[in-house]
Amino acid sequence: MASLDFELEKNLFRDFYTRHQCDLEMIKNSHISTIEALIKNSDLGEVTKIEGRVKDQEECIKKFQRKYQGGLETEGSPYAIKDYLSDLIGIRIVCLYEDQVALVSETLKEHFNIIDVTDKIAAMEGTEDLFGYKGLHMDMAPGTVTLNRNDVTNLPFEVQIRSLIQDTWSVLDHKIKYKKSIPNNLKRRINVLSALFELADREFKEIRNATSELMEAATAAPLSDSPSNDEELEDTQSVNGKTINAFNFLRVTGHFFRDFEFQDYKVDNFVQDILSLDHLFKRSDLHQSLVNNLKIVKEYRNLFIAANPDNTFSPYTIVRHCLYLHDRVTFERILSQGPRERFSRWLRTRENNGTTDNEE
Repeated sequence: MASLDFELEKNLFRDFYTRHQCDLEMIKNSHISTIEALIKNSDLGEVTKIEGRVKDQEECIKKFQRKYQGGLETEGSPYAIKDYLSDLIGIRIVCLYEDQVALVSETLKEHFNIIDVTDKIAAMEGTEDLFGYKGLHMDMAPGTVTLNRNDVTNLPFEVQIRSLIQDTWSVLDHKIKYKKSIPNNLKRRINVLSALFELADREFKEIRNATSELMEAATAAPLSDSPSNDEELEDTQSVNGKTINAFNFLRVTGHFFRDFEFQDYKVDNFVQDILSLDHLFKRSDLHQSLVNNLKIVKEYRNLFIAANPDNTFSPYTIVRHCLYLHDRVTFERILSQGPRERFSRWLRTRENNGTTDNEE
């Protein structure tokens, strides 16, 4: 029963907190699992972190005392402390990119009951002072995705959604002890620092967009089966250029290995391996090496796997062998010593047996 007796209400809240602390931890973990599933099953892209906490009980009491007690007692309105805590359970979602914040918010709105939304991004951008915490806060309650309902599971909880840069700035911002009553020159320096973080957020997003556009441009048109046609196409597509890069590498290899998913970081490292051996190597050269040598390398791969069933021979390995056949001097080190010697012995045996490409 709510009252105006603060000491009584503090004790009632402490009793409530102690009795339900384990339940609150379980509910927090349940909310995190639900949100993880929602994001995973959406097209929002990768988020870097989803974490949560149950607010310390004494911090809860201090917050109530600071924000609500005075007004309620002035109005003569009885209260129970737990009814005024929307962040007893808190969830934080950290997105890679600034524009994911709104997308995550819309996804949560479809699955939870939204009590209140505080857009600290818009609030900060509407002031002259640039520094300060930016993020989106949502007070929510269980919705259609939650099946078990009782007095604890129905409690509201807070979700904070930030970009990776906003989250980093938030950590640093809390370390700046004095930000208001300070000399103007120091305030300007903090403003500049905040602006740099905001610029980094935007540039990070623009780099992602530019990368996607380059990938789309590199893979939009189907690759010709003829390396000579591919070389002619290089002259008309300045966006990709002639020299091999991650985008046109994927264009060529995607044509020959349609069912294989090339991982971004591996492609990046692989292309650098190629350029370290031949800094003028072109996309059409890669195309030529695969057209001319893929059949031979696949023949070797099949024999190798049959003799070594526990080993693998991925498309990256196939491309390495094709490059070695393309130019054994330039690409001698594209294969490590053991694989290179085994492949060379097999090639010599194949040649001695009189096998030619025309006979295959």
